[in-house]
Amino acid sequence: MAIPVLDSDLGTESGALRDYDTVRRTIEYLSENWHDQPSLDEIGTHVGLSAGHLQKLFTRWAGITPKAFLQSITMDHARKLLEDSASIMETSFEVGLSGPSRLHDLFVTHEAMTPGVYKAKGAGVVIRYGFHPCPFGLVLLMATDHGLAGLAFADEGEEAKALDDMRARWPRADYLEDSAATAPYAAQIFNAEQWTPDNPVRITLIGTDFEIRVWETLLKIPVGRATTYSRIAEHLGNPKASRAVGTAVGKNPISFVVPCHRVVGKSGGFCGYHWGITRKRALIGWETAFLETHQG
Repeated sequence: MAIPVLDSDLGTESGALRDYDTVRRTIEYLSENWHDQPSLDEIGTHVGLSAGHLQKLFTRWAGITPKAFLQSITMDHARKLLEDSASIMETSFEVGLSGPSRLHDLFVTHEAMTPGVYKAKGAGVVIRYGFHPCPFGLVLLMATDHGLAGLAFADEGEEAKALDDMRARWPRADYLEDSAATAPYAAQIFNAEQWTPDNPVRITLIGTDFEIRVWETLLKIPVGRATTYSRIAEHLGNPKASRAVGTAVGKNPISFVVPCHRVVGKSGGFCGYHWGITRKRALIGWETAFLETHQG
C-alpha cells in the first residue's frame, strides 16, 4: 500500500495535507456521531464535499468507505480488539514474537543507546531531521547514524511546535535539518510493499532502561490488535506499575513504528494520545483497513 494521494491533481505536499485535513474532520465527525450512524450525505455536508467526492477521496485514503471506517473506530470495535488480543498477546510475549499478524506489520530491528547517552540528554549525538507528508498529516522524522530515533506528527503550521517537543527529549544533542537523510524512512514506513524481513526499519531507542523495556514490548503488539497498560505491566513482571507504563508509553519517541496507539484503556476505550485522539483513531482505522484488504 503506497502513501495515499487523495486528489488526482494534488500529488503535492500541500495537496496531501489538505486531503488529510478533510479526512481528519471526517473522522472527528464520525467519532462524535457514530451512534447516529450518519448517512454519507450528512457526512459530506459536514466537511463541505459532495457525497460522491467524499466517498472517492476517503476510500482512496483508507482503502474502505467512510461508513466501513466508522465501524472500525467505535469504542465497541476497540473492545472487540481487546477481547480478541488476550490469548494472542500472552502467547506472543512468551515466544518473543508479535503474533500471526506479523506478516502485515512493520518489520523492525532495533537497538538501544547506552543509558549514559540518555542521562547526558543526548550530548554528543547528531540527529538529522526532516518533515514529510504522510497519510496522517505531516510527519517529523529524526535519525541518528544508527537508525530512526524519532517520529512525530504535526498539522500544517505546527511544525515548530512538533520539533520543539521532540528536541526537548534530548536537549543537548546536535540537530541538523536534512530531509534527504530522513526521506527514505518516510517512503519505507508508509509503504507496506516495503515491509519485508530483508529490509527492516532500523530504529534507535533512547530512553531509560524501563522506558526501553516498555517500548520493546509495544513492538510485540500485532497490527490490528490492542492491549492495556496493566497487561504490559504484568508482562514486565510488575503488575502495580501500570501508571509508570502509561507514562513511558506517552513518552514513546517513535510513534506508529513503535505502536503506542495500540494501547487502550482497561475498559477497551481509547485513552489519550500525544498526537491527538483523532489521529489515534485514524491510525487504528488505517491498520484495520489494511488488514481487511491484505489478509486472506
